[in-house]
Amino acid sequence: MELGSNVNENNFKSIRARGGLNIGLNARTSEKLAFALLTLSAMTTAGFVVIILAYIIYNGYSAISIEFLTEMPRMRMTQGGIYPAIVGTVYLIIGSMAAALPTGIMAAVYLNEYAGENRTTWLIEMAISNLAGTPSVVFGLFGLALFVKYFGFGSSLLASCLTLSLLIIPVIIRSTQEALIAVPNEYRESSLALGISKWQTIRHVVLPAAIPGIVTGTILSIGRVAGETAPILLTGAAYFLPRLPDSIYSGFMALPYHLFVLATSGTNITQTRPLQYGTALVLLMIVLGLNLIAVLIRRHYRQKLKI
Repeated sequence: MELGSNVNENNFKSIRARGGLNIGLNARTSEKLAFALLTLSAMTTAGFVVIILAYIIYNGYSAISIEFLTEMPRMRMTQGGIYPAIVGTVYLIIGSMAAALPTGIMAAVYLNEYAGENRTTWLIEMAISNLAGTPSVVFGLFGLALFVKYFGFGSSLLASCLTLSLLIIPVIIRSTQEALIAVPNEYRESSLALGISKWQTIRHVVLPAAIPGIVTGTILSIGRVAGETAPILLTGAAYFLPRLPDSIYSGFMALPYHLFVLATSGTNITQTRPLQYGTALVLLMIVLGLNLIAVLIRRHYRQKLKI
């Protein structure tokens, strides 16, 4: 009996060991397969980005010159430079971010730190999610009705900036909320335990810890603002305006609309082909430059938090 029981016990241990070995092998195989798929996806995405960048640079570098960057357009945009469009695009980015960033951050702080879980909060969250997926042309029509017509701003830089700010506020709110959620609750509890008020805790403890995530949302917003055409087409961008805007109520030129006009409605699309690629390259460089600044800010705060 003892011999039989020992044999059965040894068989059970052997089967269990083989089962554990098979499970371990399956887990390692699944891990390697998942890692390979993730690597392939990342390399594919990076490859497409490199191809697009190389294509634009190859076709657009010949148009880049001091005159192209600093002169006014001439001959219905078939000659001259794109200086007004560059300045207009920078104004759009600065104006829209100045309006959207504080509003989006404050809304995210309220929803994450103050608002409880109730029906009103749920409705607000649903509205933000729906706005984030709304086509930009809808924002353009809304900006036309509200800012251009109702408030009487006219087709102006101000109307376009406010319309674009509405377009990116949902992105900023969502990214800020995720950044705030990622901050450990121990930070809040430790600060409150020292007798610091909730607002001071949020201002001096939670927000500094969430800045890297907030900057990530800012990067995405900058790219979207710089590349949108429909909202500014309906609220203030000019087809041909060889001068700089002299106030926030003036019309302006912008690189995305300028590129759209050159590629679809120009007087000689074939003749302006180098100008099209040159404009696309300048727009790309502006977005990459602003994103680089934002990435450096994010890295600075991450290193500061580690210290």
